[in-house]
Amino acid sequence: MEKTYNDAVKLLTSQGKFYINLGLDRISAVLELLGNPQDSLKCVHVAGTNGKGSVCAIIATVLDKAGIKVGLYSSPHIFNYTERIKINGVDISREDFADLVFEVCEIADKNDIHLTEFEILTAVMFKYFADKNVQVVVLETGLGGRFDATNVIKSNLCAIITHIDLDHTERLGNTKSKIAFEKAGIIKPNCPVFTSEGYEEIKDKADEGNSLFAMVAPFEDTMNLSLKGTCQQENLSLALAAVRYLFPQIPETLIQEALKEVKHPCRFELCRDDLIIDASHNPNGAMALRDSLDFYYPDKKRCFVFGCLRNKDYEKMMQILFSKGDEIYFYHFNNPNSCTVEELQQVCEFPSHKFKSLDELPKDCMKIICGSFYMLNEIVTEPLVLQPFLQEG
Repeated sequence: MEKTYNDAVKLLTSQGKFYINLGLDRISAVLELLGNPQDSLKCVHVAGTNGKGSVCAIIATVLDKAGIKVGLYSSPHIFNYTERIKINGVDISREDFADLVFEVCEIADKNDIHLTEFEILTAVMFKYFADKNVQVVVLETGLGGRFDATNVIKSNLCAIITHIDLDHTERLGNTKSKIAFEKAGIIKPNCPVFTSEGYEEIKDKADEGNSLFAMVAPFEDTMNLSLKGTCQQENLSLALAAVRYLFPQIPETLIQEALKEVKHPCRFELCRDDLIIDASHNPNGAMALRDSLDFYYPDKKRCFVFGCLRNKDYEKMMQILFSKGDEIYFYHFNNPNSCTVEELQQVCEFPSHKFKSLDELPKDCMKIICGSFYMLNEIVTEPLVLQPFLQEG
């Protein structure tokens, strides 16, 4: 019987797969059985707490515009798993996705290799990109770096480490230095590393492998960049530093044209003329969202729809985001780790409501949906049309 995309999704989200278990032994074993497709690929590897998705999207778009066959691996998805694996901006087909998911899982099961969801997706991605003869892969880590499944690659074109903050502390460590050490694990010998923050752990790892260490100042002009938000100057600076180093043949005029076409859904994304979606899922992301709202809409009344996972510092996120006079709605989404409305209300210092639908929200305000990736496809049931920002800084 033919196995469909929906069958593949059921397998990926089953209790036996949908969990986190960091380590490289399982992914290495299954990739070896698949012929080690990752060894034929040239990768730009990106880690960090916040900003890595934007950096990856920028690099992939520039390379695509330059005529390079570029694969992009990112996570999480918003609407469909196929969003995570793209070649030149086009998602993997549902048919190819399902075929590869079952191929990977059948090989793993026959050899008693117990893969997680992310490990399955990572193996699918490497096999797909190798089969399609992708020239460059822009590779976003899932969690951490050192023991992330993407770090099975033996070398890379370069490593990029974006902004580091406290997140996933139960797995990566409870200080920024410990987290920086884990992120630095993607740095390979004799491969350059680009970062915007001077953590000793990153510098030490680069020195250990005789790798070029480049500190990048956030000075790029974001005028042409389609992605908005005050954090994008740092992300753009990192992305272009890597592109210019690795691909000096790409003309600056082409780079600037490509920046107008970058897409990275649900990151300070203006949909319609009064709705912003921002998957700010930790305190640092919440701060970036607040800064961007203050910059673009300093005088606009705000209405927040907020939902969050229990393992996040949601109390601190709310303290950063909400102010007196804001309309606040809480949402309990379909995830076993989702905070209930009551849990959120207990630690919120301002009056709030239970979210039911976008139609019930006040009309005369800027509506902001934020807090977790996992709730977005329940509130916004289909991709919305991105609107141009009417106010530029």
